[in-house]
Formats: sequence, C-alpha cells, structure tokens
Amino acid sequence: MATQIEMVSGIHSSLVKERAFSFDDCIRWSRLRFEEYFNNGIKQLLFNFPRDLITSSGAPFWSGAKKAPSPIEFNPDDQLHMNFIIAAANLRAVSFGLRGHNDVNLIKEVLSDVIVPEFAPKRDVVIPANEQEAKKQKETGGSNLDDEEEQRLHRLVSELPKPSDLAGYRVTPLEFEKDDDTNFHIDFITECSNLRASNYAIPPADRHTTKGIAGKIIPAMVTTTAMVTGLVCLELLKMVQKKKLECYKNSFCNLALPLFTFSEPLEPEKIKIREGWEWSLWDRFDIQGPKTLGEVIDELQEKHKLEVSMLSADSVLMYGFYMKPPVIAERREMEISALQAKLSGKPNNSRAISLVFCCSRMEDDEDVEVPSALYRC
Repeated sequence: MATQIEMVSGIHSSLVKERAFSFDDCIRWSRLRFEEYFNNGIKQLLFNFPRDLITSSGAPFWSGAKKAPSPIEFNPDDQLHMNFIIAAANLRAVSFGLRGHNDVNLIKEVLSDVIVPEFAPKRDVVIPANEQEAKKQKETGGSNLDDEEEQRLHRLVSELPKPSDLAGYRVTPLEFEKDDDTNFHIDFITECSNLRASNYAIPPADRHTTKGIAGKIIPAMVTTTAMVTGLVCLELLKMVQKKKLECYKNSFCNLALPLFTFSEPLEPEKIKIREGWEWSLWDRFDIQGPKTLGEVIDELQEKHKLEVSMLSADSVLMYGFYMKPPVIAERREMEISALQAKLSGKPNNSRAISLVFCCSRMEDDEDVEVPSALYRC
C-alpha cells in the first residue's frame, strides 16, 4: 500500500537521511519543513489547480468558501517564520535527546548555510478536488504499488541500518502537554496554524487563543475549583504578610451539602542534624550546575560537614562508598546530568534533577537524615 512507502520513508528519514546529531541538524530540518509545508506544498496545489481553473460546469474552481492559497517565501526577519523554526527545531532536538536553545542570532547563522532545493512541480501527483474524490481515492487508490514504487520501497529498506548498529540510539516520541510553557508544544501549534492561516489570508490567532483550542479548555462558571482558588489566594496573602501559623487555615468544603469547615494547620515535623540545624519536608539543598559528582560530594563536605556515603537520582544509584575505586574515580569526574543519562540509558531533557543523599556527620560519624537536593542543570 502507499502508506508502506510513507512509513518506511519516515523511518529512513529519522535513521539515515535526516538523522540529527546536533541541534544545527534540527535547525536545518525545520527550515526544510517550513519550505515543504508552507511554500512547496502550496505551489504544488496551485500547479494542480491553477488560480484561473474553470470547472466542467463553467464556474471558477477557486470561488466562494474555497479560497486560493498563496505560498510563503521564508524570511528570517519575520518573527512568525523564526518562531516556527525555533519551536520545530527544539521539538526535534527533544526527540533525538539533544539540548536545544532559542538564541535567534545563532539560529540565523545556521539558516544562512541551509541549501533549500528549488521547487519542481510533480506531474504525477493526484490531489482530490472534493470529499467524494478523496473517499474514492482512499478506497481504490494505493492498494498496489507500481514497479517504480516497489523498487523505491526495496531501496529504502535496504539502506536502513541493522539493529546492531543502533545500540544506544534512541528516538523519543513527544506527548502533548499544554500546561508546560517551556516545552514549545503550544508554540509550535500556534506558529503552524498562523502560517497556514497566512497561506489562506485568514486572520491569525494569539498564543492564548490557540492554547484554549488545542487544549480543549472550556471556561467554567463558579464551581468548587473557583472557590478553592480563592481560598488558596487568601492563604498566599497571609504568606506575603508573614502572618503567624495560627492565622492560616486548612479548608474542607463541599458545595453539594453545603459544608464549610476550617482548621489550623500543624507545623511540619522537624528533623535534627546537629545543634542549631533542623529541617522539614519543605527544605532542600539547592545546587546550581553544571557540577561533577565529585564537586557535589565535596560541596556537602566543605559547606555542611556531611560525609556522603550514597547518592542517587531518580532511582539511579550514582555513588556508593562500597563501589570499586576505579568506578568511583570515573564517576566523580562526570557531570551529574550526563552521569544520570549514562546510567539510566535515557536522555536527560529536564532542567533540574532531584538528588537523594545518605550522609553522616563528620564530627562523630553518626548517620543522619538530610534534605534532598534540587540540582539545576
């Protein structure tokens, strides 16, 4: 089937033709996708259905609600165009386990070296003119491959690397998350939809509107959620005003009954490390990276007089006092996020890593519980 070629072509692109080894490769890939989606695709459509095309009934093909699109020529100085490149390149980088960025000047430098092939219309492409033709094409077309397509399919399969050649190579699918403003998901959807709208001279939509549509966000009237939000804001005001503990309130509410109950919160349990140093579950060490494993261990020794016996991150044991000296020496020289990625076998795309320690006081070698640490990559 025709979908076989599309599927194999996609695999071939990710593993051979457009495999990303650096963020620069992701930028080049996004530039070519811009050309494909918003320029060449429209030019192909106008080649199959020219602006002055007349139907068999004598009426203009492009009329009424059917608007004739216009191709978009890429302009690096156009903010909309650059936003698409930035979002698409960063999403591509995450899939390939690479670290991206949004430095416009650096991205423009890479774009200046991208060679974009000249558009040449495909004369054998059949584009359905209406829903009936699309349905008929889906039912009858693509069930068999001609000789040329069969040869292309076999060529693509033969060029795929062997599984043994892909040891350690990983491509990660992206799960749509609308509420993370740093993952470029909503940004990508916003730029794509606005560029397509520009193709058809449709007014663009802002990011907030796009997020509401893509995330299927439905505005709610006064509900329990709205009430809880108000109660939380009241507690935040008390924090800003630095009120005493007895001024705060836990709230238990049920609008269906209705029931409104309030109680005073208790102080969190305190754990003593040494005289003058106690901590609760709200405390943590804050470590600004990049730092090696050895630097993190030494920091706890020098600043807090704590001897680290074990250190783990997200269930991955990075350091244990019982490990062989060559292993400890090697790991101490590695940066924390790189070490975690190596031990877990998964690329680390997060901006922070939670570290858990097993420690003892240096003055008496007594084991003590200590807060976890937030390591900022």
